[in-house]
Amino acid sequence: MMPSKDAARGAKRRDFLKTAGAVTLGAATLGAPAIVRAQAKTLNIGLLLPKSGTLAFLGQSCQKGADIAAEVCAQLGYKVNIKLMSADFESNVDLSRARAEKLISEGAHMLVGPFDSGAAGAIAQVAEQKGVPFVINIAAAPQITEQGYKFVFRNFFTAGQLVGNGLKLMKELFVATKTQPKSAVYMHVNDTFGMANKGAIDKLYPGANLGMELKASIAYDPAARDLSVEVAKAKATGADVLMVTTRINDAILLVREMVKQRWEPMGIINPGSPGLYEQQFFATLGKYSDYCITNVAWSDPKSAVTDMAKAAWAKKFPKDPWEGNILNAGFTIEAIMICADAFQRAGSTDGKALADALRKTKIEKKIMLGGPIEFDAKGQNNNIISACLQNRSGWARVVLPSDKAERPPIFPMPGWGNRGA
Repeated sequence: MMPSKDAARGAKRRDFLKTAGAVTLGAATLGAPAIVRAQAKTLNIGLLLPKSGTLAFLGQSCQKGADIAAEVCAQLGYKVNIKLMSADFESNVDLSRARAEKLISEGAHMLVGPFDSGAAGAIAQVAEQKGVPFVINIAAAPQITEQGYKFVFRNFFTAGQLVGNGLKLMKELFVATKTQPKSAVYMHVNDTFGMANKGAIDKLYPGANLGMELKASIAYDPAARDLSVEVAKAKATGADVLMVTTRINDAILLVREMVKQRWEPMGIINPGSPGLYEQQFFATLGKYSDYCITNVAWSDPKSAVTDMAKAAWAKKFPKDPWEGNILNAGFTIEAIMICADAFQRAGSTDGKALADALRKTKIEKKIMLGGPIEFDAKGQNNNIISACLQNRSGWARVVLPSDKAERPPIFPMPGWGNRGA
């Protein structure tokens, strides 16, 4: 049966609103007269995020950061009208390419996103072909900035940097807590990001001098509904420490299964990935979310820009704590800040002019820990550092390095039955 013309028009409208709904931020107003819009200094940013599918919570968290980015940029003195053109690629790598092409055809001057390494690789190809600068907020697969691209810039770790920092902090954790685990087992998602981290572990772990035998590496699908077999395999190794590379839904499944199987290693340590510090992890698991450790980039609690972002977040999302969204929102705000900074210096929406300006970026006032935001010849920011986070009473708290610590680390973690309600 053929759909009616009205139904077809309705479907097309729903698809447009879902994939490329334009949101105007700052002083730019879509309803303004054409001559005013033409004169305004407006930057169209195509924002690509997985706001549905297996990465939905993470994409939605990034979107909220984008929703307050213009306010933060204005407080920092940027004289730029930012128009966000948001597209949901539904946690589907193939769809991310089509969404990127659509945003560019609709007038996006720059692209930002996508919290997924596979999607970042696909979007990078489109950006390079079209000559449209692409600023990556979060995606770690090293090959993204190893292709010789001229329009791709990443304000996030490579997998090697992420894991290398994570392993170093693990060693510092053992020194700080005067412990020495003898063995570890590694469980990881098998998507592009997970396999990049697996490659970094294989390369870096032997030289990390952690004093732990790595007994096994166990891969699984991030969309898995049951991890009982994989957890049983990990438990059977008798390892003292479980190292993980997770997303969010699988991180929840993994801990639930550990509780069910009464597996109580000395600790669950994430050398660099999402999952264990997300608000949804705390809300779902309650007391079982505590004491997990993640070594990852985090906001600088002493930065004035962090204070600006926290205040803007509290006003916009009073029921959704900033602390549960720091990494996702922080890097997304910085990505949009990078675009605004480059546009203001370039004075043009021309792709080449914007890319040239991006290569000269040096932003000192920022949110995330580390040195200034600047890019090497490959488009990679190498100045980001990690913190050691430990979940305590429903929040991720910095426990290392000691000069940034909010709490002292607790390791080994208490058993599942030795926790409060």
